[in-house]
Amino acid sequence: MSEIIELARRARVASYALAEASRGTKDAALHAMAAALRANTDAIVAANAKDVAAARDAGTPESTVDRLALNPSRVDGMAAGLEQLAGLSDPVGEVVRGYTLPNGLELRQVRVPFGVVGIIYEARPNVTADAAGICLKSGNAVLLRGSSSAAASNEAIIAVLRDAAAPAGLPADVVQGVPTDRAAVKELMQARGLVDVLIPRGGAGLIQTVVSESSVPVIETGVGNCHVYVDADADLDLGLEILLNSKTQRPSVCNAAESLLVHASVADEFLARALPALAAAGVTVHGDPAVVAAGKDVVAATEEDFGTEYNSLDLSAAVVGSLEDAVQHIRRYSSGHTDAIITRSQAAARRFTQAVDSAAVVVNASTRFTDGGEFGFGAEIGISTQKLHARGPMGLPEMTSTKYVVTGEGQIRT
Repeated sequence: MSEIIELARRARVASYALAEASRGTKDAALHAMAAALRANTDAIVAANAKDVAAARDAGTPESTVDRLALNPSRVDGMAAGLEQLAGLSDPVGEVVRGYTLPNGLELRQVRVPFGVVGIIYEARPNVTADAAGICLKSGNAVLLRGSSSAAASNEAIIAVLRDAAAPAGLPADVVQGVPTDRAAVKELMQARGLVDVLIPRGGAGLIQTVVSESSVPVIETGVGNCHVYVDADADLDLGLEILLNSKTQRPSVCNAAESLLVHASVADEFLARALPALAAAGVTVHGDPAVVAAGKDVVAATEEDFGTEYNSLDLSAAVVGSLEDAVQHIRRYSSGHTDAIITRSQAAARRFTQAVDSAAVVVNASTRFTDGGEFGFGAEIGISTQKLHARGPMGLPEMTSTKYVVTGEGQIRT
């Protein structure tokens, strides 16, 4: 038996115990894991330092190093995320709908765990704790396959979480790490019947590989080519503040803005303010001819720029002739993650929210709010850009399936 199949079998056995665990047991385990993370902060940060040093030696871009790096504050944030999960309602057993049929049968559709969830993710080791916690709270055993660039960090975190699970009354195998070699991940993607669902988190290449090569059902978390559109009726002060926050507050994450669209009627005034402000924040703007003409430091954009998720202090920008032109641009280039409009016109906002088909459509606010924590879901497993099962930030309910419980008093079908 291969190592991956053995890990999956052990996860399956652990999932049976976890599916029957009470909320109290799961919450106690989450609190124990949080305490263990804090108690082992020095060891986790030391392990992470090895990954960070190796990444820098390999010439890894600093934006990616930032996603990889841990410090005591970030470890504490991981622990706080687990504690927040413990305070959330348990989705398992929730009645989605229920009623009595004319023949007297009582029908209830209730939430149940998937069983065994595989997470394939890149770089960010905080995902290890987030994913383990969300899966545990929703009753799922988890197989965590992080990237080789975070191998030491993930190994340390998983060891801490496993050691904390058992004393809390759960099998340690509710959380397991998967080897990072390509053969292992390919085998994980083919473990249909042992693994119930795979969730990839990372760049477009990783996601497409998992979607196209997996025989296990996949929930696709998409890349974030997010747009901010400044409408003809925008409050330009508000627009500038939202744009800067969307782009620069944390540029390496998927809900950071990657593209700016400005209505032609306000382009001169807005760009005269926005381009210097972006430059002062260290942002390189890749603009169409109208944007290039408006600023001395603007780089001419290519077709590829408008479809790029930079994850860095880069931004594509274009001037559009109308709201409809903005919608068409977004339909062509958006990844379907988050797109925002800045406008004082209710009609424009209504048209934009109807016409833009993304997981989140934002009016007069930063794209950075598309996040499980900001939405009040607690830590998220990812942001789904697909349309089946789950869409947008995936919290606890999105990590469950349902089953029907039918209760009768001897009814038979005639």
